[in-house]
Amino acid sequence: MSRLSSAEILAALVAFDTTSARSNLDLVAWVEAYLERLGVASQRVYDETGAKANLWATVGPSDRGGYVLSGHTDVVPVEGQAWSTDPFTLTARDGRLYGRGSCDMKGFLASSLAAVPDMVERPLATPIHLAFSYDEEVGCVGVRGLIARLGKDLPMPLGCFVGEPTAMEVATGHKGKRSVRVTARGKACHSSLAPQGVNAVEWLARVVAQVQALGRDFALSGPRDALYDVPHSTAHVGTFHGGTALNIVPHEASIVFEVRAVPADDPDAAVAQVLRVAKEEWEPAMRAIDPEAGFTFEVYAGFPGLDTPESDPIVTLAKGLAGRNGHCKVAYGTEAGLFQQAGIPTAIVGPGRIEEAHKPDEYIEAAQLAACDAFVGRLVERCRG
Repeated sequence: MSRLSSAEILAALVAFDTTSARSNLDLVAWVEAYLERLGVASQRVYDETGAKANLWATVGPSDRGGYVLSGHTDVVPVEGQAWSTDPFTLTARDGRLYGRGSCDMKGFLASSLAAVPDMVERPLATPIHLAFSYDEEVGCVGVRGLIARLGKDLPMPLGCFVGEPTAMEVATGHKGKRSVRVTARGKACHSSLAPQGVNAVEWLARVVAQVQALGRDFALSGPRDALYDVPHSTAHVGTFHGGTALNIVPHEASIVFEVRAVPADDPDAAVAQVLRVAKEEWEPAMRAIDPEAGFTFEVYAGFPGLDTPESDPIVTLAKGLAGRNGHCKVAYGTEAGLFQQAGIPTAIVGPGRIEEAHKPDEYIEAAQLAACDAFVGRLVERCRG
């Protein structure tokens, strides 16, 4: 089998439309076939529907844990974006490789796969694991089923590198997040009789103000971590829906809000604070008019933060492999916090910049891909002992 470069593998991966709303199984099958040709076995960890799967593969000894190269296979949609090229055809221009997912984060997957021939050419003393997940973009959903098997029927790794785009800087942290849907149930009536109804929009607006106050408290007096571009926790309302007509007191309204917390803050406690005020201070007044009125809170997505100490050996190793002396923390969420929560030392380091992701004409610089190839190559040499 002739060796494929990371750019050639990236072209193959980008060609699969793995938008989170779609199945990723065609891409998984391509990777399985590629690994099989190299003599590397892999296994799928499916979702409940069987339409999506994580992929796990180990190169080297199978009786012990090694280092994980972890990345997600799903991408964000292209609908409504003005692309100058086909988003699912990798296009090289002026030192850049354009395509959906080229930066976030199929470039890292490609570099990892391109190194497999080197991994099998001479035996590894310490194994390297490939962990490719689904549905990261919708709340780090898929990898949870894979992580749950580590230390059980899959080996517990020594450490993990999550290859989100950091321009090959070593990131030791990201904020934790909770996504919350709040629904207010009121009582409809003609607007000329407004006091006889329960205006769901107006009561829910109080929750919006409470979220705003929470964010203001974070900014004014919350814990600080200077390594983040926004050094404190944040709270934000993303959508507000409610009402049908001006002359009808609205019977229902809904919002979604999020909390992104630095490690010193507890995002669950922040959500509980908003819930307590709504339930204890405002709901009784609503139910005095209609016993069925009130609020429903649903935490529908979220992930833990990552907070790896600078002194952790996984950070030292990542810096050595990347050729870096410093480290950073990133504002966006990743699967890294889930690996750390499972007891696996984890750092984030990958090619590309987050500013290049998710937008039309997403790209990764060829030089970034080459830097990631070098990172993985150094890991292979280390794992040979």
